[in-house]
Amino acid sequence: MIFGQLEDITGTTEVLIPCVDNTTALSEKLYEKYPGLQGRKFMIAINQKIVKGNAVISQDAQIALLPPFSGG
Repeated sequence: MIFGQLEDITGTTEVLIPCVDNTTALSEKLYEKYPGLQGRKFMIAINQKIVKGNAVISQDAQIALLPPFSGG
């Protein structure tokens, strides 16, 4: 799932990226498919939990790309 300004950049709310086993590989595939994501800050959530660094992605995982949050 893709949210916020990331949806505007990709033009979609969902994308299928096969054969990635970690978030680094996922990011690389996303940058190839959507060059507009390069240089943008976003977070990756796996099964509704935000991950930092390179995290393992299981085959049945639900992935979300989240734009930066601002709080108040």
